[in-house]
Amino acid sequence: MSDLNGPQSDSTRGASPLLPLATTAKPQRADAMRNRRKVLDAASQLIAEVGVAGLTMDVLAKRAQVGKGTLYRNFTDKAGIASALLDDRVREMHAQMLQGPPPLGPGAPGTERLAAFVEAYIRHISNNLDLVLLTEASSPRGRFDRIVYPFWRLHVEVLVREEHPEDARFRAEAIMAVLSAAQLEQWLRLEGHELDELTARAQKVVVGIARG
Repeated sequence: MSDLNGPQSDSTRGASPLLPLATTAKPQRADAMRNRRKVLDAASQLIAEVGVAGLTMDVLAKRAQVGKGTLYRNFTDKAGIASALLDDRVREMHAQMLQGPPPLGPGAPGTERLAAFVEAYIRHISNNLDLVLLTEASSPRGRFDRIVYPFWRLHVEVLVREEHPEDARFRAEAIMAVLSAAQLEQWLRLEGHELDELTARAQKVVVGIARG
């Protein structure tokens, strides 16, 4: 996914370059690529049927019609499956953030882009909440250990820098805390907030952090 790295806005000039969205994978043989695709497609089908909690590696190998050795060579556990699925599902959003039309893409003021990012990010997390929670629970430092986290945080930092260049990093971290998967789970599932209402509230809070 590193090919999606590109200019976020004119304000990125002179800033730190974007980190790659994922590690660069070694080239795979055609049959290995087909097997990986079969596993991910089967995982998506199973999750739609039984949810993330019901997904097992044994059932996945059978559904994908691959041997367990093939499965474990590509993915060591369910968290690895979840990370790969999330990588697939976020590609278009990343492309729109970096190269798409405003306000999500370059060309709009920072706070407008930030509000558009909040909407897109919350929708992405809510659509894949169990996958995100699984990947974050699989590592000691939670979301900070996810390879995409520096990309999200740096994107927000660049946008906040238009308002507060002196402490943009700190404010970006605060914004990402507001948008954490655990926090969104609390609001959406446990407190029962509607997605549109929650998004509007979160946009106000995030823009307030950026401007305040």
